[in-house]
Amino acid sequence: MNVLAVLLLASLPVPQVQLPEIQHARPQPRFAQSERVAPRKGGKWYFARTGHAVYCFGPVMNMPGEGGGIERVATFCRGDQLLVPLKD
Repeated sequence: MNVLAVLLLASLPVPQVQLPEIQHARPQPRFAQSERVAPRKGGKWYFARTGHAVYCFGPVMNMPGEGGGIERVATFCRGDQLLVPLKD
């Protein structure tokens, strides 16, 4: 009797449940060229002590350096750098 009940239940059609499509949590790739950022006015290129060129918006200042000397630094540079030591 139990076997007959199991066979009867197994022969019934099983409804298929449609699951909604799940959005992937990872963001779509973004390219730097596609993002248009309004350029700031008044910037200037400087030669940093590390050998790289940096674009800064603030004034050049003389600050006390290591060993009691004075060093020139550019302020408010692109790339979230507040002070960049300059090569003289």
